Parts: sequence; C-alpha cells; structure tokens
Amino acid sequence: MYDAGIPFNAVTYDSFKVFIEAVGQYGPGVKPPSYHEVRVPLLKQEVEATREMMKDHEEAWAKYGCSILSDGWKDKRERTLINFLVNSPKGSMFLESVDGSSYSKTGEKMFQLLSKCVEKIGVRNVVQVVTDSASNNVLAGRFLEAKYPTLFWTPCAAHCLDLMLEDIFKLPNMKKTFERAVMVNSYIYTRSGLVNMLRRFTDKKELLRPAKTRFATAFITLGRMHSLKSNLRWMFTSEEWMTSKWVKEAGAKKVVEVILMPSFWNNVVFALKVAGPLVRVLCLVDGEKKPAMGYIYEAMDRAKEAIANSFNGDEKKYAPIFQIIDNRWDVQLHRPLHAAGWYLNPEYFYKAERIDPEIMTGLYECIRKLNPDIKVQDQIDAELSMYNNADGFFGNYMAIRKRAEKSPGTHIYIYYIIYIIILDNR
Repeated sequence: MYDAGIPFNAVTYDSFKVFIEAVGQYGPGVKPPSYHEVRVPLLKQEVEATREMMKDHEEAWAKYGCSILSDGWKDKRERTLINFLVNSPKGSMFLESVDGSSYSKTGEKMFQLLSKCVEKIGVRNVVQVVTDSASNNVLAGRFLEAKYPTLFWTPCAAHCLDLMLEDIFKLPNMKKTFERAVMVNSYIYTRSGLVNMLRRFTDKKELLRPAKTRFATAFITLGRMHSLKSNLRWMFTSEEWMTSKWVKEAGAKKVVEVILMPSFWNNVVFALKVAGPLVRVLCLVDGEKKPAMGYIYEAMDRAKEAIANSFNGDEKKYAPIFQIIDNRWDVQLHRPLHAAGWYLNPEYFYKAERIDPEIMTGLYECIRKLNPDIKVQDQIDAELSMYNNADGFFGNYMAIRKRAEKSPGTHIYIYYIIYIIILDNR
C-alpha cells in the first residue's frame, strides 16, 4: 500500500477482506496476476460478473418499481458531470455519467437525458425521477410527467432541506451570528500559536471551520462554539491571553468582543433551536440506514413541533422560521409519494388516532397516477382494506411487534404492496 500509493480506506472495502481471505486459503506459492491479465482477461471477467449482478437489480426494477436519481457535480478539471443512478429495494446502481460541459444544462436538455434513462429502464418500471430543485430540473420534471403520466418527478429531499437552512441563515440575526462565528474561527486558525492556546483551554477540542457551501455546517459550527462557550470565555479573559502578543491587535479586540457578547450567544442558542430539528431530518434523508420515503412526512411534522416546543409555543419567536419551512415544504418537498410512504409505514399508521385528509389524497393520487385503469384502482382499494384493518398477515403477533423496529423498506411486502399490485396489472 505504501509502495503503490493505494488509499488507506481500501482496507475498509468488503472486497479487501475477501481478497485477504482468498490469499490466505491458497497458502504459500500463490502466483500474482500479470499486468496483461489484470488489464484484459480478468477485467473482462469482472465486467461480465458485474453484468450478472445487474440482472438481480433489473428483476427488482420490474417487480417492485424503481427510482431514477440524477446528481450533478464538477470534477478537478472543472468539467460538469451528471450522474444517473437507479434505486430499488435491491439497492442503488450506477447507470451512466454524462459530460455536460459542452452545453448549458437547460430544462429541455435535462428532460432529454432523463427521458433517455426512463426509456432505458422501462417506463412501466419507473415510479419516480429524483433531481435537485434547480429551475432547469423543475422544468424537466414537468416535461417528464407530461410525457409519462404514470411516473412522479420528486425534488431531492436533502437538497430542499439544505435550501431551507440556507434561507434560515439569510435572516439578519442568523446571518450576522454566523459571520461573527466565521470571524472568530478565521482569526484563531490563522495563528498557530493561538490554536495551541485554544487546545490547552479546550482539552484539545477543535472549533470546526465552516464551509460556505454546506449550510448544515453552519449549524455544526455554532453548536461546537456553544459547547465550548465557557472554555472560550475562560481563554480570552485569562492571564495567558492578557499577556500574549495578540491582545492589542484590532482583530483580537473584535474576537473578544464577540466572545463576551451576551446577544451573540443568545442568537447562537436561537439558531440551534430552529436549525437542530431540521438538521436531524437532513441526516435522515441523506443517510443510508433506512429508506426515508416512509419517514420524511412525520419527520417534518416532528421537526416543527420540536421548534415550537423549544420556544414554549410562543409563535412570534418562530413564525418567520415556519414560513421559510412551509414555503419549501409546500412548494417543493410535499409530494404524494411522501404521503403514501407515511400511510404504508406501520409504525405511524397504526398509532395514528386519525388520518389526515391530505395523506389519503396523496395515497389515492399515487394509485391513480401509477395505474390509470379504473378496475385496477378499485382492486387496489379493496386490497388496502386488509392493511387498514390489520387482517391476515398484518395482524400476526410478530408483524405487530416489529412495526416500530423495522423500516418499511425492510418489510417490502408492506411498503411496496401498491406497486406490486399496480405492476402486476399493467
């Protein structure tokens, strides 16, 4: 690894463990492959093995339906690349990458690229297409839903939540507070001696330096500063600081003013109260522990409840925050599939005292859109009564006991019941 410059994280790959075990089982005398073997015949074998593995994914697409995911980024050569992936209960699979550097990413061009992917996967297999909520992708989504009436365009939940946090940190008090935190960080971390002093006063705990392009980092930075509030105040009022070479600098005086400013810390607490619950939702939708579709609707409701409770229900304090959240949620993030996901999540469905009308509206919109055949819609509605009343397998003691322990993505028979019925009758 040291000789060839192989990245150290290679040892975390599952394939590395299999490789080590295979070499150990062979024993002494194992012959390594030649340069030609790695470059040609072994590579061809691996390509064929990958194609075979893809067949399992393709079968899952046809059986359960799938989502097409689009993600744009820039490489080290500043090329604009667009990745296309396919997600299903089998997992996520890379489809292709397109170099979009030579043309503007207009809505029409994105529509053409996404339409090509839909045709490649099969229209009947695609439940939704997920992109970020940039204006060109919004237009492409409208074109897709017009051309393919049986699929949904859904904006990326993580991107929408990032935009919520961005909007929140544009509020005057929030913006000023974060700018002051950036100033404190910048002053300390551009002076190595001051960094060493900080580490002595914080027991080697660091202040995280913020990245301007990731707004969740603003929350994390303010959270770390708040946790080290006492240490920072102790340091900037200590004898060591008072006798240091930095104490008379103009920048140092601004830093000390911020650290000892009660209003700064009050605004930090406010920021943590309003952004914390949203960051938890962001971690849910941006993680890979469980499928988020069946949880995001409830998670957003609980986030708003947590924000309101942190201010003891004083609506005046959080009304602007709720307006920002609702603007993004109602316009971009609130989709029929999220409502259907909540309905088909037994952890929430069987605990609810009443079902919100918009949940039922979203559920039946999914049924109508995914299969326009009226007879099939009626059949699906009849099948749902078994789930509603916890009849048959849904009433089994083990199924009841596991309602809150396993995600709908684990219980494929629950989460995809509608899609199975729809696809079988198309």
